[in-house]
This record gives sequence, C-alpha cells and structure tokens, in this order.
Amino acid sequence: MTVVHPPLLKLTDAVVRRAGKNILEVPSFTLAEGESMALLGPNGAGKSTFISLITREVFPLHREAPPVVFRGRERCTLQEVKACVGIVSATMQSQMTVHVPALDIVCGGLFGTLGVPRQYTVTDEGRAHALHAMQVLGVEDVAERDVMTLSSGQARRVLIARALVNDPDVLVFDEPCTGLDPQGMYHVRQNMRTLAQAGKSLILVTHYPEDVIPEIERIVMIKNGLVFADGAKERLLTSEHLSALFDVPLTVEESGGYYTLLSRY
Repeated sequence: MTVVHPPLLKLTDAVVRRAGKNILEVPSFTLAEGESMALLGPNGAGKSTFISLITREVFPLHREAPPVVFRGRERCTLQEVKACVGIVSATMQSQMTVHVPALDIVCGGLFGTLGVPRQYTVTDEGRAHALHAMQVLGVEDVAERDVMTLSSGQARRVLIARALVNDPDVLVFDEPCTGLDPQGMYHVRQNMRTLAQAGKSLILVTHYPEDVIPEIERIVMIKNGLVFADGAKERLLTSEHLSALFDVPLTVEESGGYYTLLSRY
C-alpha cells in the first residue's frame, strides 16, 4: 500500500500585517514533501516574510480555517520546525565575530547557536556529526582553523555544515551567495547540488537566476507582497517574466540547465 504524506507546507488565505498594512498575502500555496523551490523577488517584496511563515517565526492573521498547516499539523512549535528545517543565511556570517575553530561553529548547530555556549558540552557523537557534515561539504580541512581567518566562501560553507549537522529534511538557503566572489559562489552552488542529490529538500531565496541549480525545478515569484507567479522554471525564468518581476529590462540566457541574468543598458 502506498503511503500518502501530507504536504510539507500548506498556506490558505495567509495574511501577514504590520502597522496596519498587509505585507504578504498568500491565498493558496502548497509545497510537497521532498519538493525543492526557489523564491525570487525584489527587495521588500515579502520573500523573508514568506520564509518566516515556513519557519514559524511569523504568524499570519487568525482565520477559522488554519492559514498555515505544517506537515498536516495545524499547531506546530518552533522547536518542532527547527528539528526538520535547517537555515543558511548570509547575515549569519556577519555575526561570527569571535575567534573560535570552524568546527565550533558547526557544533553550534546542535544547540541552535553560532558556536558552543559555555553551559553546553559537545559529546563525541555530536562532534562526529559535525565533522561528517564538514566532510560532505568539502570543508573538513578547515575544522580546526580560526573561523575569522577563513575566506568568505569557506565561512559560508561552514554555515551550511552547521545547518546540516542535525540532518534536517529541509534546508533554507537565504541569499546564500551574497558577498561571495566567483570561487565562493561556485562552491556554495555545488554544495546545494550535493545536498539536493542526496535527497534534501531545498528552499532557495535569491534575486538571481544564477543561484537556481538544475535540481530546483519550481520557481515562486513574489512582488509587492503577493505571489506574482508560480510554476516550472523553464516557463518562468525568461526575459519577459524577470523584466516584469523587477520592473527593469532584463535578458535571461539558459545553457545546460543553468540560467544567467543580463541587464540591458
């Protein structure tokens, strides 16, 4: 008998309001278990709020029918969500201001912190999980290095290992290539491919089609707090759709499953 799993996430008439203004409205949205997607849109469009609905850090207006259902559950705690969702954000990197080994940053993922708090002790098992995550991502050679001495690309991959240490089913990449040079971008995108091919569900938040790896097939576009478009990337990652999304003339080129965004001046 085939087991039918509920969607990872289902939004129904989900509205987030701040200071009396609706900043995000999602009439209907479903993300299947195991599905990967990329969320594109201008700054201030509502992408971060959309992700915060998934991670339960933001709550929508009350409705009689639950506006957010996570894995078939109407009520789900933040801790339960964190147990199956790992988050990688470029902003985390600016918060790494203490001279500690990179391995400590990864171990911090066991406790939901950047680094290991003094009141906690990492077990041998936890340390082994952290080292394994670094090995999967090809950064085990920097495990004992001071995180402040790493390149931006290396530090970003250490943060990916931190998100991976608890073996989450879903990984959220929030602008993962911001501030990286081409080498750093290449390795981060390759890491995303490695994780997708290993069966992880990816939710990518980005401005750039270049970040959309071949394994991500669904695109959701957000504009002015609304879902502007939702569908297959072959249909949406086009010059016409991107130009309309960002309100500037843009050209998109595709080659071998990769997309490149060009501005027209």
